[in-house]
Amino acid sequence: MGKEERNAYTIQSDENLGEVKIADEVVAIIAGLAAMEVDGVASMAGNATREIIGKLGMKTLSKGVKVDVLEGIVTVCMNLNLKYGYSIREISGKVQEKVKAAIENMTGLTVADVNIRIAGVEMDTQ
Repeated sequence: MGKEERNAYTIQSDENLGEVKIADEVVAIIAGLAAMEVDGVASMAGNATREIIGKLGMKTLSKGVKVDVLEGIVTVCMNLNLKYGYSIREISGKVQEKVKAAIENMTGLTVADVNIRIAGVEMDTQ
């Protein structure tokens, strides 16, 4: 088969208009984008930096993110690299809040958990 199985979830259904489905990869991309907006996050695990995302596209963002959706409830697990010198606890809390808000606002799904694994710490090269 080669290709990964992708799940899609119905987020809106109206017999007059039809339905709206969202792929789990899209939810993962939303989570990745939200996480990358937090100051102190260096990259997604697998080195999906802002520059790489710009060159290779949004799908690189979903590589460090696993999303499970069960009956409209989302659980997110993400692997991040943080910048050296930032509080892991503070940055992780900000990422959790931002990811939860972004997914809920954009999809209407409810986020139960945003689990973060700090995969590494990066020095600022500037």
